Amino acid sequence: MNRLASATSPYLLQHADNPVDWWPWCDEAFAEAKRRDVPVLVSVGYAACHWCHVMAHESFEDEAVGKLLNDGFVAIKVDREERPDVDAVYMTATQAMTGQGGWPMTVFATPDGTPFFCGTYFPKPNFVRLLESVGTAWREQREAVLQQGSAVVEAIGGAQAVGGPTAPLTAELLDAAAAQLAREYDRSNGGFGGAPKFPPHLNLLFLLRHHQRTGSAESLEIARHTAEAMARGGIHDQLAGGFARYSVDGHWTVPHFEKMLYDNALLLRVYTHLWRLTSDPLARRVARDTARFLADELHRPGEGFASALDADTEGVEGLTYAWTPAQLVEVLGEDDGRWAADLFAVTESGSFEHGTSVLRLARDVDDADPAVRGRWRDVVGRLLAARDTRPQPARDDKVVAAWNGLAITALAEFVRLVETLGTGMGGDEADANLLEGVTIVADGALRDAAEHLARVHLVDGRLRRVSRDGVVGDPAGVLEDYGCVAEAFCAMHQLTGEGRWLELAGNLLDVALARFAAPGGGFYDTADDAEQLVARPADPTDNATPSGRSALAAALVTYAALSGEARYREAAEAALATVAPIVARHARFTGYAAAAGEALLSGPYEVAVVTGDPAGDPLVAAAYRHAPPGAVLVAGRPDQPGVPLLADRPMRDGRPTAYVCRGFVCQRPVTTVDDLLAQL
Repeated sequence: MNRLASATSPYLLQHADNPVDWWPWCDEAFAEAKRRDVPVLVSVGYAACHWCHVMAHESFEDEAVGKLLNDGFVAIKVDREERPDVDAVYMTATQAMTGQGGWPMTVFATPDGTPFFCGTYFPKPNFVRLLESVGTAWREQREAVLQQGSAVVEAIGGAQAVGGPTAPLTAELLDAAAAQLAREYDRSNGGFGGAPKFPPHLNLLFLLRHHQRTGSAESLEIARHTAEAMARGGIHDQLAGGFARYSVDGHWTVPHFEKMLYDNALLLRVYTHLWRLTSDPLARRVARDTARFLADELHRPGEGFASALDADTEGVEGLTYAWTPAQLVEVLGEDDGRWAADLFAVTESGSFEHGTSVLRLARDVDDADPAVRGRWRDVVGRLLAARDTRPQPARDDKVVAAWNGLAITALAEFVRLVETLGTGMGGDEADANLLEGVTIVADGALRDAAEHLARVHLVDGRLRRVSRDGVVGDPAGVLEDYGCVAEAFCAMHQLTGEGRWLELAGNLLDVALARFAAPGGGFYDTADDAEQLVARPADPTDNATPSGRSALAAALVTYAALSGEARYREAAEAALATVAPIVARHARFTGYAAAAGEALLSGPYEVAVVTGDPAGDPLVAAAYRHAPPGAVLVAGRPDQPGVPLLADRPMRDGRPTAYVCRGFVCQRPVTTVDDLLAQL
């Protein structure tokens, strides 16, 4: 009996009609394996995963494979986005056994959950042989299987150890991390490493902050060049905005087409701050289009943001997105079709499969004359309308707390920038009108998402990981959920001036400090009262998303600055000290920790502008435009309830007044933009 029909996870629902007797992750599944004295297959994936679909079609939809699985195993299907704790433990085991990891993840375990054989994707013939071999080993070589499992668990425990060496995250360590990134930087194509090439958003956020603190021209150029290369490449959707998960090549040309919420949220922050610091029109445009993608394609009205768009459309990668020259001419006519083919590098031989091309931006449009920009906008609009008539990729509609937190923070920063600097900062009138429209929609989407997290995901003072269709799921929030959502609530507090968001953030941080703390200032990824797995995960490294430890440290830094409570800053310093020993050696995997470290070194600055016009006051615009790394900014009337930075801070001579503090030490209040900039 397949038990997935009532699941909230779209990934599990994809397997609800398989001939495999799937169980969701639950105690009952392991009890059944113990009763039958058979091993467990733990199959881990996610809804937008291409190779998960391939293995499902080849093996899990096959009657003969289903019978083999049902007769000899208890099969458990896990959505890695819903249960990142389970995924983390078994991914560590898979990497320990094979030297690599990925999804689908295929783990064979004892009835107590101990893994003894791990892998990823297996073609059907290999998978059938593997099932037969594992079944034989379980029956005839049980002792060897159990010994192997014990060795794997020991390896997991070592990999997830806490309480190791600590050191202050100093300027010298952060300078060394920036220098290492400069050495590993791909000076031809931007980014780091070769194929497949992933958007290094966390490293770019760090480098932008490092540039602000040190004035490093190299750090800024690495961020600028990488951002431009990605924006011009096929990894960026040139019609609808948004970024694909990664490029299968080393030069951003052909994407793996799935679009993840977390990538786009983090990249929106990168392009927003690059625009803020440089006034670069390309960064402005890409920030606008990424915000529009989040609001139009992933926002669920009345709820939060969906997790992803699928890599496949009707089982075919790129079906929605790829073009031939003839298709461009068919939509645009001969003249505009050829012009678009040149602009978007669409050739007869193609850059993708079967003579099709992924659209790339081969010519500059951001600095072109208005006539060229007008033609480009017209062509994009017509191509997008035609593309919308094609079959579309499926959307994973579950709402993940941490990823929604990332999106809320990014959109709040984007909206704040547009509101304070005005829509005319670069670009023409048409661009300004579009930017203003996108900002209105984005503002509504982020407020929807924040309210949804507060109303639905907070249950009895604790966070739940996922929801779908307005119904919260059972999985408990992990550390990254608490950190990312607390940081998002701090962003909402700064954007709205409402005290309740700061109170909610503080409550989440108090739970995290009480329930997730590890010896020596570190943190586990699961709470002390969470389900006990074969190991308690505690990964300090940043990967596609910030680690739970980095996310929490960033939230602690921001909350301490907003609230004036030093104990949260001390907790952030202690958490970052557990990561500091690896920052300079493995900079590519500690980007968010390093960004939080830059904020601490900067102060961070605490800026309060007492004004009756928070959106339009020139002091607010100047403060945000020139804010040092990690600075917090609150604007509003004096003594606004629930806003500590506005307490006991009057206007001077009835004029809007800025108060600038750094590390809880304040300078004299000022009323002019020039005096404010001198303090910043």
